[in-house]
Formats: sequence, C-alpha cells, structure tokens
Amino acid sequence: MGYHYSRGWRALTVVVVPPIMRSLFRRHWQGMQHVPRQGGLIVAANHISEFDPLVLCHYLHAAGRYPVFLAKSSLFDSRLVGGAVRGTGQIPVHRDAVSAAAALKPAEDALAAGQCLIVYPEGTCTRDPDLWPMTGQTGAARLALATGTPVVPMASWGAHELLPYPKGEKGGLASTLKPGFHPFPRKDARVIAGPPVDLSRYASEPLTAPTLHAATADIMREVAALVGELRHQAPPAELYDHHKAIEQRRSTASGG
Repeated sequence: MGYHYSRGWRALTVVVVPPIMRSLFRRHWQGMQHVPRQGGLIVAANHISEFDPLVLCHYLHAAGRYPVFLAKSSLFDSRLVGGAVRGTGQIPVHRDAVSAAAALKPAEDALAAGQCLIVYPEGTCTRDPDLWPMTGQTGAARLALATGTPVVPMASWGAHELLPYPKGEKGGLASTLKPGFHPFPRKDARVIAGPPVDLSRYASEPLTAPTLHAATADIMREVAALVGELRHQAPPAELYDHHKAIEQRRSTASGG
C-alpha cells in the first residue's frame, strides 16, 4: 500500500504545536545545517523525558522537516488517537511480525517516500541515574544499512525538568528531579544535531548481529557526545546497559 499521510492533519499540528512549545521552553538550537531539507532521513536521538518527542518535533519543523515516529500498532486502532497518528503519517510497528525486517518494512516505505524518521535507539527513556544515553537497540542501524539512509545524531536536554520520567533509576541526577509536570518557570530546551554518522565501513557487510551491534554502538557514541556538548561534560566511557543492570539485580536478589 505504501506510505501516505494527510496534509490537513499535518497542517493542524504545525498550527497547534509550536505556540505550545514556545510557551513552555526557551529555545537553544544548534546544528540545523546538518539536517538535510529533502530525502529520507533517520534522526537518532537520546530520550530523557516523555515530553522530548515534542521538543524534537519543534526543532525539526524549524529545520524544514516534518518528523515521524515509530508507534505501537495498537495506537492506530484507538478511537481517540488513531485518526491523528494515521493522518500525520506516523509509522506502525507490528511487534508480532515474524522478523525484525518485516516489522520495519513500513519504516522503509516511509524513508523511500522521503520522510524524516525519529528513532530512539534506547527504546525507552534512559534509566541511567545521571540521564546519559544508554546502549541502543539495533533498529536504527538496520534501517540505515538496509536502505542506505543517512543517520543524523541528535541530542536534547531540558525536557526532563518539565516532565521527569517517573520510572527512572534511583540515585544521581534522576533523584534530584521532582515528579510531575512543572511548566513554571519556563524551561530551557537545548537541541543539537551533528553530521551524519559514518557507517560506510558496514555498507558491504551482511546484516548480522555483530554488524548491527557495532553500527548501533557507533550511533550511540555520537549521540552521547552531543549530549555531553549540551551538558558541558564528558559522557561516560561505557554507556549504561539497562538489560545488564536488570540481570545483575536479579542475580543479587537470588543470591547468585
């Protein structure tokens, strides 16, 4: 069936969203020259708050792109939000697909249609106690290598002060944030894009797990470096691995 969207729905969001964002945030934007105005594009970003998708949308629209996201397929069947996600061209992810390649086929169609796809390689808001990016899942790398689409790394900082992620790890910076929604005073939203990640050394490689994990690590290092630039700090040498942390807690709890 291919990729499609409603110009009317997109026009509505362009009218509604920017004024809301300007009322909540002061904008500090860098690196827009790295965002191409045309053609399929993957944006790989860090994830610190359930509100930062709107921050990235605001930035990318100002850079001349309409962003789309991978969304749970169940949202498309919802009476409340189904029309909006379908109309704006968001991309369903069918978690029951027989393979990762099949699950990402709608995203490939969108990229072939010249869309700008935002991917959070971490898969969820960071659980790093100090809100640094975590290790990533391989979807963005798989899409990039399968389609030849450039990956622009992006980092944001500030949305966590407006809406902290409620399931974050205890300790560190995350523990200093007060739960809930805090619109006052207006927050600073910092976003920076970097040059496309150089994945050329993987171009001729088969899409095996080692290749995808190595490419994903390259992407996440670029994202973490940009987060460090926004925070004026050096990112950790080794990114937080949420799955490993869960396994360690389970082992400790069982006396292993």
